[in-house]
Amino acid sequence: MSRYAVPLAERTEPDLDPVRLRQAFASFPSGVVAVAAEVDGALVGLAASSFTSVSLDPPLVSFSIANTSRTWPELRRAGHLGVTVLAHHHDAVARQLAGPGERRFDGLSLSRTDDGAVTLDDGLALFDTSVHREVEAGDHTIVLLRLHAVENADHTLPLVFHRSQFGLRATA
Repeated sequence: MSRYAVPLAERTEPDLDPVRLRQAFASFPSGVVAVAAEVDGALVGLAASSFTSVSLDPPLVSFSIANTSRTWPELRRAGHLGVTVLAHHHDAVARQLAGPGERRFDGLSLSRTDDGAVTLDDGLALFDTSVHREVEAGDHTIVLLRLHAVENADHTLPLVFHRSQFGLRATA
């Protein structure tokens, strides 16, 4: 027996108000990555909690970005993007990468490839990627990234985003 008053099959779209939908989406924990590059001599980057592996052949990963992002139009101009899987101790880094653009990289130890991909030196895994395809998906865009190089740098636990909180594991 369902714990809900109205069985899921009988519900209608009014049940999909944005607040309830966001709460439901937040019940699923996800890892967090930094996506960064050097664009026209400046560091540009963001934190994304929608990262996932997609394919081994060809090697693809993805993340989703809000269509309202002011960072993505600039970042997508880069030839290569660095993707860093953040570790459990990177909660402040994730918040910093979501903050004011001019201060996103203050105090962070970074590496750059010759192609402009930027990664955090102490991430769990580091990827050199380029945009393979973008797929419009409602109020977000799914960005498929083609992998060019990977480094598995660490074996500590990942940073998790769950119930709108960063941490090793979020509380209820």
